[in-house]
Amino acid sequence: MRSLLVVEHRAANEVAMADPQSDQLSKKQTPKYLLEDYGYQVLRAGDEKKAELQMNNADAVVLHMPLNEVKLWRAKLLKQKTVPLLWWCSAASASRSAAFCEDDIQVDGILTPSMSEQELHWALHFGSKQCFERLQWINERKQLEGRLEERKWIDMAKGILCKIKNISEAEAYDVLRKQAMNERKRMVDVATSIVKVYQILQDQK
Repeated sequence: MRSLLVVEHRAANEVAMADPQSDQLSKKQTPKYLLEDYGYQVLRAGDEKKAELQMNNADAVVLHMPLNEVKLWRAKLLKQKTVPLLWWCSAASASRSAAFCEDDIQVDGILTPSMSEQELHWALHFGSKQCFERLQWINERKQLEGRLEERKWIDMAKGILCKIKNISEAEAYDVLRKQAMNERKRMVDVATSIVKVYQILQDQK
């Protein structure tokens, strides 16, 4: 992970100016300065259009803004590409984020201006690990939901076959399986067809 997209929304600049502690945010504490000093390639964006253009070249995104802004930007950027998303917790952004600390922000890690090179490296490493574990969990959930949906159609079709043919569930399952083999289709596709045809016939009565 070498190329980092730093997004500093204008709200972050407004926060820095309004915050009484903003004088502590010297140039050396900015994400761009610190990350480049530690050897990372830094891409910068201050608006949505530029951020979207830079996303293809980014290995991770660092958001320097209050947490309520993070939630909005996360939704925008991760539609384009799945990368680790980290929050830059400066004094200014932290002071404006207290009201949102209980919100479901879903960042993969937090970076701070006081981190050493080694601390920042490990924060990015674990952020990357967290991101792809989350992605794996989302994919597994989608697969499980898909299997449950297939099971629903098959169970409905079995119930219809049991009713109209006066057979057991095991026999209805065999009927579905054999028909799927004969038609070279998935069993769920055969089941879906049976259920839909049956529903049409019932509506016509």
